[in-house]
Amino acid sequence: MIIDQNTTQQGGLNLTVRPSNERGQADFGWLRSAHSFSFGEYYDPKHMGFGNLRVINDDLVAGGKGFGQHPHRNAEIFSYVLGGALEHKDSMGNGSVVSAGGVQYMSAGSGVTHSEFNPSSAESMRFLQVWLLPATENTKPAYDTIYLSNEDKSGKFKLFLSRDGCDGSMATQADARVYAATLEGDQEISTDLKPGRKGWVQVADGSLKVNGIALSKGDGLAIDGSGSLIFDQGSAAEILFFDLAQ
Repeated sequence: MIIDQNTTQQGGLNLTVRPSNERGQADFGWLRSAHSFSFGEYYDPKHMGFGNLRVINDDLVAGGKGFGQHPHRNAEIFSYVLGGALEHKDSMGNGSVVSAGGVQYMSAGSGVTHSEFNPSSAESMRFLQVWLLPATENTKPAYDTIYLSNEDKSGKFKLFLSRDGCDGSMATQADARVYAATLEGDQEISTDLKPGRKGWVQVADGSLKVNGIALSKGDGLAIDGSGSLIFDQGSAAEILFFDLAQ
């Protein structure tokens, strides 16, 4: 049963597509960004977040440019690097350069300042900037990085962020489990969304189907309810899957 043009009901699941071309857009010359949820000058009361997922920005940063020192508080923030490299410095004394395939994570907690730059003078850099809401506020700030190889995520979910830091993932203050995967050809991933949880799929690149629903680069899929999910028919697909608190 189709509830509206973007929502499909399948048993105990409601699946709502967030089309790439309906995201908020920002172009500052050095930065081009697409916002899945309200952010900065883009405001849409229908898209303020999903569960405890608050921000997904698809950012393209010109060579030698970036975000100067700025503060954050009570936000769980990670950057999933898709192309080029991202240089980070913060008030905790951390400094790192994360290249494509890497993820940097910062728990802002009681307060932290940081900067993020594209260290290449010639090449642009693309990353997904994601904010989650913490289950507990004003905790001690923290920083971590992880590298995900092609083998880690080819045709399977690789957990890289979780509340308890299980299976080698980075530990977060958010009630969330975040996975990365790539799909090509006849590869298929099956999982179940448990009662009392929400799911979100963000397509970073390529295309695939989730329970028969076609998704392409930049699309999101909000999942309410509980039931089985099948990810297949991938073509150069790279995705993030979020298992979220209500």
